[in-house]
Amino acid sequence: MKIEPPSPLFQGKKALVVGIANEHSIAYGCARAFRELDAELAITYLNEKSKQYVEPLAKALDAPIFMPLDVSQPGQLEALFDEIGTKWGRLDILVHSIAFAPKADLQGGLLNCSAEGFAQAMDISCHSFIRMARLAAPLMIEGGSMFAMSYLGANEVAPNYNVMGPVKAALEASCRYLAYELGPQGIRCTPSRRGRSRRAPPRG
Repeated sequence: MKIEPPSPLFQGKKALVVGIANEHSIAYGCARAFRELDAELAITYLNEKSKQYVEPLAKALDAPIFMPLDVSQPGQLEALFDEIGTKWGRLDILVHSIAFAPKADLQGGLLNCSAEGFAQAMDISCHSFIRMARLAAPLMIEGGSMFAMSYLGANEVAPNYNVMGPVKAALEASCRYLAYELGPQGIRCTPSRRGRSRRAPPRG
């Protein structure tokens, strides 16, 4: 009796990966892993400058959807999800791996962070995930998973992470509230945290 090998885990799944800048990006590692498990990919690039680095990766991963996405530019996010809806009619996985804060605000410490810089960091690094979730949820017709990339500095002080620590904490809290709202639709929402704690393990 011939035993057929199991189908790849993500066969037939549709995944959107936002935040690939080059082959060293965490988002690229996610996209490559999804593709190895036979998912179809939608991949974005920030602008024309970054396109030259991302396009070869998208081609190597056979991504049928490859579009620009600067979440600070009106209409680009909607255009991306319109294309996903038209081409696929569904979405199973969303990876949000983008973050930004103005250089001047990153260098000056949280006390000296400008209101404008903090607002921009929150919009690009946190609220853009909420906007993506709003557009992705109607396409997750059989449930799905949304991932947002966070960092250890969201939960404990990390040197030189002064502005992004509070912003990533807001992103993680947003994931929890979105998970509460979207859970009844079979949609999971999870922050994926990088970094290792330097705290000593508890004794006894």
